[in-house]
Amino acid sequence: MKLCIVSDSHDRADSLRAAVEAAREAGARAVVHCGDLIGGHTLRPLLALGLPLHLVHGNNLGDAQALARMAQASAGLLQYHGGEADVMLGGLRVYVTHYPHLARGMACTGDYDLVCCGHSHEASVRRQTNIQGGSTWLVNPGTVAGIGAPATWVFADLERSAFEVRTLPP
Repeated sequence: MKLCIVSDSHDRADSLRAAVEAAREAGARAVVHCGDLIGGHTLRPLLALGLPLHLVHGNNLGDAQALARMAQASAGLLQYHGGEADVMLGGLRVYVTHYPHLARGMACTGDYDLVCCGHSHEASVRRQTNIQGGSTWLVNPGTVAGIGAPATWVFADLERSAFEVRTLPP
């Protein structure tokens, strides 16, 4: 399964849509948003693309009730998980939070194959050693909005365990 992993869109619907469209063209079958979406209106163009979307909120929450209503009206396309998500995607157990320190901690447990976070606006992909003697993928896609850093997102191929930081054109 291929994924589009984004974070920190901060109401920048055009940048968010550009990343998701590029991922869909590359074969992505779902989107993971690691928080700081802010307004639900930012998701309307994404829902039209038809990819399932998993969303957690961040420290810039926006209107959580509006997001919950939008998720309910989406017939399962949008899944708003609140502050954290624990989901199965492509046969892998995936944990999503906005905060890097929580993500590192969850990756260290070894309970997850992939842990995704945002918040720092710094894209990174690495293997985190865990207490079970293995390692867990720890992915931060940076900021798709390009705030204080280049506009980045991650294209993930879960079958190949391949994660690529991609940059949106200016």
